[in-house]
Amino acid sequence: MPVNQLYYYLKPIIPRCIQLCLRRMLVINNILLECADIWPIDESSSKSLDPFLTWPNNKKFVVILTHDVDTNRGQEKCRDLMELEKTLGFRSSFNFVPERYSVDSRLRAQLVDKGFEVGVHGLNHDGKLYKSRQIFQERAIKINGYLKEWGAVGFRSPAMHHNLEWLHDLDIEYDASTFDTDPFEPQPDGVGTIFPFWVEGNNNQKGYVELPYTLPQDFTLFVLMKEKNIDIWKRKLDWIVEQGGMALLNTHPDYMNFGQGKMGLEEYPADYYEELLEYVKGRYEGRYWHVLPKEMARYWVEKD
Repeated sequence: MPVNQLYYYLKPIIPRCIQLCLRRMLVINNILLECADIWPIDESSSKSLDPFLTWPNNKKFVVILTHDVDTNRGQEKCRDLMELEKTLGFRSSFNFVPERYSVDSRLRAQLVDKGFEVGVHGLNHDGKLYKSRQIFQERAIKINGYLKEWGAVGFRSPAMHHNLEWLHDLDIEYDASTFDTDPFEPQPDGVGTIFPFWVEGNNNQKGYVELPYTLPQDFTLFVLMKEKNIDIWKRKLDWIVEQGGMALLNTHPDYMNFGQGKMGLEEYPADYYEELLEYVKGRYEGRYWHVLPKEMARYWVEKD
């Protein structure tokens, strides 16, 4: 069993502080060295399946912001994160875990009222969603119930587990459980593109748009690797701009510190995220198409 898979197999019985130490050792000693040629940039992922692809209003590239709210602690920071983005003129999607904590219906309504989006992030966040076909089908019924109740059309799996065939069981317009390249994930098979793509339906089930994230996750950079700047984000973003691709970012309010109290073991300054948004706005003003995930999915369907 590969070292990465062995870690995730043993993870449930390992204390959190030791988990972080082990993952840091794994990242630094194994993955970073082995995957330097495909992370954070995999040059082969720059080709779109549509050679005639253009973005609306002659924009050069796309910016999509998403957040996975893994815990109630993260949920309590969502309003701070929303206000930060609003101040800089951005919108995003917040993905909540329906049965891990009590999802605040007032927060969901506030987000939607202010032009943001709400999505579903698994069901329990217990690592068992894809353990068997039967488990997925059983949970899909509940997930579809939350999608309908929340008026949501997008889904992302916890830990970026994915099975694009099984996801047809969900009543979604898009999924966001993949990435162009990310060897640090428990299921590290990247889809090899910085563009959206269509997943054809099967067995009379409708298809959906897949939206891979293309910028490294905040947890990887600032919690595991302990980066003290956003240089990797900037480098990858600049490369995506050159390719005319989709800069889709997944961050977690759980790990952001908005200056309220001492920095926690798994936190980084929210200033890093704010700096990235300011970089996008300052360097590329007028050149990017900024949309919500659901808007990107609908554009991708309608463009053909």
